[in-house]
Amino acid sequence: MAEAAATARTATVERKTNETEIKVEVNLDGLGKNNINTGIGFLDHMLCAMSKHGRIDINMTCKGDLHIDDHHTAEDCGLALGAAFDKALGNRKDIKRWGTAYCPLDEALSRAVVDISSRGSAHIDLGLKREKIGDLSCEMIPHVMESFATEARITLHVDTLKGKNDHHRAESGFKALGVALRQAISSDPNAGIPSTKGVLS
Repeated sequence: MAEAAATARTATVERKTNETEIKVEVNLDGLGKNNINTGIGFLDHMLCAMSKHGRIDINMTCKGDLHIDDHHTAEDCGLALGAAFDKALGNRKDIKRWGTAYCPLDEALSRAVVDISSRGSAHIDLGLKREKIGDLSCEMIPHVMESFATEARITLHVDTLKGKNDHHRAESGFKALGVALRQAISSDPNAGIPSTKGVLS
């Protein structure tokens, strides 16, 4: 029991600014259970999809300045979630490091490629055309992924390859992200630090 507790990949991050107040808890070796309340329904839906298919347990609450718009809340949720992911991952030892996934949702198909590189970088093309989906601006949907990747310190590529419905395009992207993350952080006990540099922290 003590050994399991010592190696648990869990983290809690609290982020408080004049614009948002966020608490997020993650378990990278979970079952995909989640309780997410950002104040933006479609953002909750996307993060729940990422959690479920990444098998990453996520509890998140956010009180944001939604009377202004959705920007600060969406961006800061991505940042806080990325920081928790980074903290839970620890020294990045004995993991596969790379993950790739293709996930369809009806007519939409997205590809996500992840490198646990310790260099935050994101290249997102979801090809969304609507101004908003629910109460979330479409311009903020890729920005959430970018914010997450920055604080998680991962290299992330997500491309929606086809699809007519913007809800489907966005959701297939978050599902693919979850699956690719699950692959990248999965155990490879012979990997050591998976870098020729000898360090990824």
